[in-house]
Amino acid sequence: MTEVVGTFRKSSYSGQESNCVEVADTAGNGRAVRDSKQQDGPLLTVSRDSWQAFLRQFA
Repeated sequence: MTEVVGTFRKSSYSGQESNCVEVADTAGNGRAVRDSKQQDGPLLTVSRDSWQAFLRQFA
């Protein structure tokens, strides 16, 4: 399992909504993504390169 090394944060676009995802940094500069309503639930982890490729789709 990839180690989460940062705090989970949600997008400022989420406002006060409870239906959102949160993202945290992981060891090796990757990212972990989780459902904000299930903080002890499963994590989706991706490498740094995969995360950057994902973000480029929205730039």
